[in-house]
Amino acid sequence: MPNQWMHWFNATLSIMAGGDQESIATVMPLFECMGSNIVHQGAAGAGQHTKMVNQITIAGTMIGVCEAMIYGRKARLDMELVLRSITNGAAACWTLDNLALRILARDFEPGFFIDHFIKNMEIALEEAARMDLSLPGLALVNQLYRSVKAQGQGDRGTHALILALEKMSNMV
Repeated sequence: MPNQWMHWFNATLSIMAGGDQESIATVMPLFECMGSNIVHQGAAGAGQHTKMVNQITIAGTMIGVCEAMIYGRKARLDMELVLRSITNGAAACWTLDNLALRILARDFEPGFFIDHFIKNMEIALEEAARMDLSLPGLALVNQLYRSVKAQGQGDRGTHALILALEKMSNMV
């Protein structure tokens, strides 16, 4: 079974639900089959907005991790040692813990597809525009992911963002 679907079968999804209490109670048994971190966010739509907050955070974190890894490589650092140093400090995050070593190993198998992430970022950008918000960081990351997709890598994991950044820095 492809890795990107394992979270469904292992009940490890984080579920951000919106709707009235009665509706949430009705679907809670289904949610519990898919995840253990289930949070009722409020009225209908609040769960979708929370998911967008999550996607915006992931996008910003991913570009930071990828740029840091490119910097460290260019500085000729031992990136495994660097990761041992920074994963337990202020930079600690899920992306470092779960994807940084895969980037070093050039393992871009998806946990979540770039194609799907682009769709989510564009939903967030559309909603931001509707709310008259400017999210330049998200817009930049979206364009970088579009670059990776244009390189034929849309079926790779989100950590393959490093491919676009390496190309821009002539580190391919």
